[in-house]
Amino acid sequence: MIKTMLFDVDGVLLSEEHYFDASALTVWELLYSNNYLGLQPQKFSTEYTSSEITAIREQVFQEDAVLKFLKSRGLNANWDMIYLTFSYQLIHLLSQIKEVESEHIKKWLGIQITRETLLEIGNTLKKHKVTVEFHLFLEDFHQSVGMKQSLFDYLDTLAKEKLGIETTVFRQKGTLWSVCEHISQEWYVGDENVFASTGRPSVQLGKKGFLANEETLRSKSEISELFEFLLNAGISIGIGTGRPALETIEPFKHLNWLRYFEENHIVTADEVLKAQNEYTSKKSLSKPHPYTYIQALYGKDYPIQDCLQKHLPIESAKEVLIVGDSLADLLAAREMGATFAAVLTGLSGQNARSEFEKYQADYILDSVLDVKNLVESIY
Repeated sequence: MIKTMLFDVDGVLLSEEHYFDASALTVWELLYSNNYLGLQPQKFSTEYTSSEITAIREQVFQEDAVLKFLKSRGLNANWDMIYLTFSYQLIHLLSQIKEVESEHIKKWLGIQITRETLLEIGNTLKKHKVTVEFHLFLEDFHQSVGMKQSLFDYLDTLAKEKLGIETTVFRQKGTLWSVCEHISQEWYVGDENVFASTGRPSVQLGKKGFLANEETLRSKSEISELFEFLLNAGISIGIGTGRPALETIEPFKHLNWLRYFEENHIVTADEVLKAQNEYTSKKSLSKPHPYTYIQALYGKDYPIQDCLQKHLPIESAKEVLIVGDSLADLLAAREMGATFAAVLTGLSGQNARSEFEKYQADYILDSVLDVKNLVESIY
């Protein structure tokens, strides 16, 4: 019998399309804006039409083939997708000048890559004829093996193969990762909310953000009715999402969904990053690591170390149902021993069914609304 249900947000309750748009715009800005590499400043703007955003995303993510590939490897966080995509292009660009700038490259990859480092790299790249080639990402990464962390390690492998340099700068998810994250937040939350979201001012002003344009994957009222049904059935509900708190709480307030949840059981990227900072090994705790859902299950007031030291599978695991749209959600649920319901409203839509069948998801649903029928069939 299901006693607790934990929901992912993007691809389950809210559309993640704007996140992917913001991710593509972030990679574009890193490559072309004078605030970063500045390869072709005329290509950069803080205001694009919908069709321009679509065209940029189609280039950067190769008509979403890059996103689908990364999700198939258990990657769930858009910040990680940005970092991998941009870091690969950075290695590719440096490979085109390695014969004449080898000493500079050794210096740049021997330390943390800051925004100032990117400015220096950009000034050097502009002295040579170099090209960005988005399609090469898939060609090279299809040769990699393993899931999430191995993708970051593979960047260092590519640096060795393409540049002849031993480095660990990419696998660390250090300063460059933080640069990518901050630009992404500028695009998503806009000028008004950047400082509240990140604790840092905008580098580039003029971004309106997507926060006010959240789209539900089923109607607001239908999802509200689902939450009411679950609570009336005696099922506790919570949230385990890779979204930051601002981008979770504010839309839920606007949609009047927050009233269905105890905030103690809404766990976001903010809690995950806090746990990572307190956890001495700095190991990634984002999905597919089960930490997000374990903390959501036991509550944010439950000690971080106790969550991390939980014996897995957890006690009474089959009383917990996790509803998600990605392989990362499935893998997290499996490690916990929880039941998993996949919904086909994520990036790949109905095409994700075969992957969930391959990984033997407990249930595969067309949308989150089908959870009601699932509960009724179990009871």
